[in-house]
Amino acid sequence: MLPWKSLTEITRLTMILYGASGHAKVIIDILEKSGITIERLFDDNEKISSLNGYQCTGYDYSKVDSQMIVSIGDNNTRKAIAEKLGKLSFGLAVDINAVVSKRAGIGEGSVVMPGAIINSGTVIGKHVILNTNSCVDHDCVLEDYVHVSPGSSISGNVYIKEGTHIGTGASIMQNITIGKWCIIGAGCVVINDIPDFAVVVGNPGKVIKIKNNNL
Repeated sequence: MLPWKSLTEITRLTMILYGASGHAKVIIDILEKSGITIERLFDDNEKISSLNGYQCTGYDYSKVDSQMIVSIGDNNTRKAIAEKLGKLSFGLAVDINAVVSKRAGIGEGSVVMPGAIINSGTVIGKHVILNTNSCVDHDCVLEDYVHVSPGSSISGNVYIKEGTHIGTGASIMQNITIGKWCIIGAGCVVINDIPDFAVVVGNPGKVIKIKNNNL
């Protein structure tokens, strides 16, 4: 895991987005502000021909000559597409108004939106989304495909496993471990460790369901 500044230094000046969604619109804004050219968009929906002025076509391996970001908010779908794309090169989208410690690390394909904060010692995995005004404090680990929704706060020394979704305005107290593919409800306050596949709501957060799998 390279420091995020090292990753941004190797990010190319052109980017392809896979997914023409509302999430893609925000990523387009981030890349444009950073001076990165968006070459094209791919989407499996044949009815979408453009988004925010950029051409959108079906996926074609022969046209992939730039780094890519999977611009889809749903964690399951983002993982499926990233795995389908295999060993293609993935870039980063880090908004110029985000605050990222030089001692943090960010994996490829991840997106850091306006106002997000990543503090020292934190490691962010691949294809993670840190949404608008979210905060991840020191020495946290967020595994691949995690999505932290707008306005959420994650205290220090928190470990969040693969594919978990942290809802809007949720708060995770320090030294907590949250299992893989969990759903933490909007406004939830998590004060205890959470098992895999759990659905958690309320203040304090309570597990109301254990899903059979990550679907």
